[in-house]
Amino acid sequence: MSKRKTNQIRPTTIRPFATNAPGSVVIEMGQTRVLCTASIAADPPRWIKRDEQGNPVHGWVSAEYAMLPGSTPDRKRRGNDGRSTEIQRLIGRVLRAAVDMNKMPGLAITCDCDVLSADGGTRTAAITGAYVALAQAIAAARKQGRITTNPILGPVGAVSVGIVDGKAYLDLDYPLDVRAEVDMNVAMNHKGEFIEVQGTGEQGTFSREQLDTLLDLAGKGIKQLMKIQRGALKA
Repeated sequence: MSKRKTNQIRPTTIRPFATNAPGSVVIEMGQTRVLCTASIAADPPRWIKRDEQGNPVHGWVSAEYAMLPGSTPDRKRRGNDGRSTEIQRLIGRVLRAAVDMNKMPGLAITCDCDVLSADGGTRTAAITGAYVALAQAIAAARKQGRITTNPILGPVGAVSVGIVDGKAYLDLDYPLDVRAEVDMNVAMNHKGEFIEVQGTGEQGTFSREQLDTLLDLAGKGIKQLMKIQRGALKA
């Protein structure tokens, strides 16, 4: 059983990790570790809308997610599955809420989130870490003159919450997650607005009062994570 208080996030760090991508960090939340990189495409997707001169009128942010073979006690097979596809779509949607794509015309960035070690909350950790990598890549693009204005609207972050043994918990690790009666993933922006809420009564139902408690708990946790994000970007 976790020794944390029910309203505490796990010890969390976001640190640089050297790769060839312009944005690259490792986020650690307890024993969950995710490598997040952000790469700039040489050419934007062909489907991006263009003006009369053929120039792209907006940019794009997408994401890919994978659990590496050694991330779990039993070897995780390589290759996409339904779960990975759903998670990477979630990550992409949340990251796009962090930018004004009209201010990054023609700039296409892919954020890759590779889980090195899984102990619950991998998708939410991936979102929180990928935002930092995305911000690094955008800073690099501005320095290179690929875009002239900063498209970032503000940080985005995510955390898991749930009900375990009738109590509301913040940031579920694996032992809590497998026992949760209610499991929820919450993504928010810097204004405290919700981007996505995924909630399931895994082993029961939950009331409106419990839902409000979980959302408030997630909001407090995400505020803490955004402080860590800002610190990582200043480092």
